[in-house]
Amino acid sequence: MKRLSILSLFLLVAMSARAKSPARPRLIVGIVVDQMRWDYLYRYYRHFGPDGFRRLMEDGFRCEQTFINYLPSYTAPGHASIYTGSVPAIHGIAGNDWIERGKSIYCTDDDTALPVGGSMRWGRMSPRSLLTTTVTDELRLATNFRSRAYGISLKDRSSILPAGHLANGAYWFDDSTGTFATSSYYRSKLPSWVDRFNARHPADSLLTEAWTLRDAPASYTQSTADDVRYEGKFSKTAAGTGFPHQAVRIPGGAFTYNGLRYLPAGNRLTLQFAKECIAANELGQGADPDFLCVSLSSTDYAGHRFGPNALEMEDMFIRLDADLAKFLAYLDEGVGAGQYTVFLTADHGAAHNSLFLDDHKVPAGNISEGSLLRDLNHFLSLYTNEDSTVASLENYQVHFKDEYTKKNLIDETQQLSIVLRGSGHGGRPSFSPLIKEKTIQWLKARPEIAEVLDLEESFRNSSVPEQIQTMAANGYYARRCGTLLYILKPGYYAGYAPTGTTHGTWNPYDTHIPLLWYGWGIPKGQTHREVHITDIAATLSALLHIQMPNGCVGKVITDMVD
Repeated sequence: MKRLSILSLFLLVAMSARAKSPARPRLIVGIVVDQMRWDYLYRYYRHFGPDGFRRLMEDGFRCEQTFINYLPSYTAPGHASIYTGSVPAIHGIAGNDWIERGKSIYCTDDDTALPVGGSMRWGRMSPRSLLTTTVTDELRLATNFRSRAYGISLKDRSSILPAGHLANGAYWFDDSTGTFATSSYYRSKLPSWVDRFNARHPADSLLTEAWTLRDAPASYTQSTADDVRYEGKFSKTAAGTGFPHQAVRIPGGAFTYNGLRYLPAGNRLTLQFAKECIAANELGQGADPDFLCVSLSSTDYAGHRFGPNALEMEDMFIRLDADLAKFLAYLDEGVGAGQYTVFLTADHGAAHNSLFLDDHKVPAGNISEGSLLRDLNHFLSLYTNEDSTVASLENYQVHFKDEYTKKNLIDETQQLSIVLRGSGHGGRPSFSPLIKEKTIQWLKARPEIAEVLDLEESFRNSSVPEQIQTMAANGYYARRCGTLLYILKPGYYAGYAPTGTTHGTWNPYDTHIPLLWYGWGIPKGQTHREVHITDIAATLSALLHIQMPNGCVGKVITDMVD
């Protein structure tokens, strides 16, 4: 009887503790659609079926005015900000690449990591450059590491940064092998489920399919005609820019796997791998919630290549909607309808192609950073006798060579002149104003540039609206940023080519992103109150009853969470 009483008491205490545990979803799935403008939800709405985007929009909660609140609006800062609830000034991911101590740094490069299941080029990666925790990290900490967290994407940075420092795994696509890989930061060898997935070579079968329009051509009413001058070629060997598109074969008959990134099949492969991850690890089946971060990157690759008004983008989202519907149905069956929470958002948007806007009499332009850098250095050589005073214009920022930031730009409060190198012969003066001030004057005179902000001087005497100043401040991490930030006029961007598009500016086309919530704990509804990309992690933390990430500056979206 005594033993029975002790056992009963133990069970009672255990049941009481269980009853007091906070209610949580079994699985959280974050879906980031790379380069998805907010207006795509409505631009392509008529094409969507009832079970994909429309299901999230109509049965979940929509935050219609969600904005990025920092600069630049690129992929790596976007993914980092979504999951940290912070901004580059704090989490340190100042761009996809940045200049640090005169050296170009890629956001997830890590010389201490080795490739696992992939090549040296694609495998030396980790989240070490991310300076704060993520909501995935905090969930792991809150459950004493019982919760599992995984990141999946074609892009390394889009799987690594969301999954965080404490992830059970982060996997990305290796173009050299056509398989998913990871690095030694996470584990010494691939788990058996990844080996099994890769052994089936799904990328090979997907690449054999030519990309054609899924529906009747007449139904595509949101695009320009096919094969127009605003679009880039799918490959160098393509005859034109129009449909159909086919991955390139190399000698011997094999495909170049890079082509998969530009096809709707790239999103399909990513979601197939995500399903495999859920099933193999039994995500959503434990006593504590698990977290799966999925980033769909083919929308970004195709957007850069073809631009937002292309038939390719309309068809891309039609096909993504169908793939999304299948993925949600899989979650219903495998995890349980109403037992999981999904949020869908984007890391940034995209500008209309400048040639397209120009043809329609809208002011726009595509600047070449290489030409701008060359012209700026030529101008500054009149004062320095040097050919390259400015090392880079990375991230719309002026990065002076170390010798000029450390020696020439001295005692700015007293506006001292600098002693020029050389004798001053040939009509050049022996002294000049500060190089920085000359650079600002030259940039402001450019017809494409609206304003130049001195990042080291808190934007004093700037005519830029406070909102843009705040975005610039939020994006400024001193060790990884330049000295000056130049703001382009609306419609202008620094593009890779005259075709396609890019992003990175403060304008709504780059910073107004979708934010949809669906599933466990999510009411039906919408809000038109302005929220920020940094509010996502704060809201997830409230929903999960865990601590916010340690650099979080976001606020809980109280319209949705009581």
